[in-house]
Amino acid sequence: MAKNTVLVSGGAGYIGSHVTVELIEAGYNVVVADNFSNCDATCFEGVKKITGKKIPFVEMDFCDAEAVNDLFAKYKIDAVIHFAAFKAVGESVEKPVLYYKNNLCSFLNVLDAASHHGGCNVLFSSSATVYGEAENLPVTEKTPRLPATSPYGNTKQICEDILRDTVKATNVNRSPEWAIKGIALRYFNPIGAHPSALIGELPRGVPNNLVPFITQTAIGKRECLSIFGNDYPTADGTCLRDYIDVVDLAKAHVAAVARMLEGRMEEDYEIFNIGTGRPVSVYELVSAFEKVNGLKLNYKYAPRRAGDVVAIWADTALANEKLGWKAERSVEDTLASAWAWEKHIAEMEAVKASSEE
Repeated sequence: MAKNTVLVSGGAGYIGSHVTVELIEAGYNVVVADNFSNCDATCFEGVKKITGKKIPFVEMDFCDAEAVNDLFAKYKIDAVIHFAAFKAVGESVEKPVLYYKNNLCSFLNVLDAASHHGGCNVLFSSSATVYGEAENLPVTEKTPRLPATSPYGNTKQICEDILRDTVKATNVNRSPEWAIKGIALRYFNPIGAHPSALIGELPRGVPNNLVPFITQTAIGKRECLSIFGNDYPTADGTCLRDYIDVVDLAKAHVAAVARMLEGRMEEDYEIFNIGTGRPVSVYELVSAFEKVNGLKLNYKYAPRRAGDVVAIWADTALANEKLGWKAERSVEDTLASAWAWEKHIAEMEAVKASSEE
């Protein structure tokens, strides 16, 4: 029996690279496409080292409809995992038009191409930001979606709706082999790196996410870490989040793809929370990093950041039951992997600098 082929859009990035590794190790054929707007080739090269595979790669922009259509015409794609989107909450507040244009256009092009090339299983990279400032915690998949607190979060809400409506339309109007089925994974705060330290989070410029800013401060790239807000109504005044190891997150994608391809979906469009179910404050995460790695960080408190919610964490019972998946790695192991990755980056940069002398 031929292996199924999975397209990973934005697959050279942080989460996409880890998902690509897990898909290949699960036996899938993988095609990766990316335009390197949020990353460089470092993680994709790491994926090839980890897997020992030659992986088809297409450099392209998913906002280019013709390029997306050509991609679907070239490969027989059984499932697509869509990561090709801008992802910084703060930046989205400053540049809303950029986020709406890129995040919506790229996804619309994927769905349009899929609908013209025999249908497809679509796994959408959604986010806990769709819940907004939730009134009751932890959030379940039935928790009402409140107005998003950022344009980034709103693009996730809109794309979920687009996928839901597209799935409904294709399953009503088309034969089963042309239909589109979809799963939206609402994940919380991915952190950490692969145990090999060959792939991890590699932001361009100043990091927008907490952990790479922590590791860059620890290694001396950043003078001081800013913790945005210490006056929230929480035990230590800092935000509460559900931090999930990126490898655990990647395995959830493999479980969701298998659910679609093996015909185990109970509805044509499904939603799952992907988190740990354990709230951790920003201060607790910083302290845990210091303890597990034997380091002392230079940090300060700064004013609250636009778009941030006070607290959010997941009820993961549905994903545990239906996907047969559960987060396994501890926060301590995850933070140790993040530090190992940062040191690996420093080693690569040192080698490159010496070769250029």
